[in-house]
Amino acid sequence: MSFNGISGAINEPGQIPWEIVLIYFVMALIFVFYYGKKNGGLKVFSTLDLVYIGIGAAFSVAWEFFIGSYIDKFLPHTPFINVGFWGRLVIVFIVAALVRKVGAGMLTLLIFNLLSDVFYYGFGGEPMFTIYESLTYGLFVDLMIAVTGGKIFGIGFVPKNGGSNVQRINLISTILAVFEGGILGLLWAMPDPIFYSGFFGPFIYGYAPNWARIEFELGAFIKFRGSKGAKNLAF
Repeated sequence: MSFNGISGAINEPGQIPWEIVLIYFVMALIFVFYYGKKNGGLKVFSTLDLVYIGIGAAFSVAWEFFIGSYIDKFLPHTPFINVGFWGRLVIVFIVAALVRKVGAGMLTLLIFNLLSDVFYYGFGGEPMFTIYESLTYGLFVDLMIAVTGGKIFGIGFVPKNGGSNVQRINLISTILAVFEGGILGLLWAMPDPIFYSGFFGPFIYGYAPNWARIEFELGAFIKFRGSKGAKNLAF
């Protein structure tokens, strides 16, 4: 018996055990909010923050499903090239840089997923797709915000020695932006092959995951999304 198109399969051959996925999400959320509170990245959203998040989520939908998908028609169809996804990555990074508060990533991806359901996918499979998007891509962004204390991508960086050399501060901020962008790009390479193909896809549709394909896609996504994340913040 299924609910809203969700088969609820948890014993497919090769499927990641649901207990591992649940423990991961719970522990990751606890870590993000604890570290965000400890480092100063956990703050109440202002009205302007919510405006940035809403606009970013809406533009991500417009880019990924309409503008990016149109551009993709003129490019080779490979796991290495996905203009729509790259655009969403850039837009979410911009929102994170503007808001710089824990929860910005998850809320942006939550709204993105709801809007994509309204304008593109439909609501079949919900709420699993919303959980997947928010607690993977969104959570990774919030993890970086929490760890940096709200100074993601070097924004607001101040040397511990209190130095005021503008050129040095700008250089360090640029290095931090490239490094953190690369880390986030690598993290964004993992949800599709591991979380979706290894658990959520089989859970929703009831099929056995293909780990040879998962390994191939993980390697391809890490190589290109990691470098894309770093390059985005370098310019």
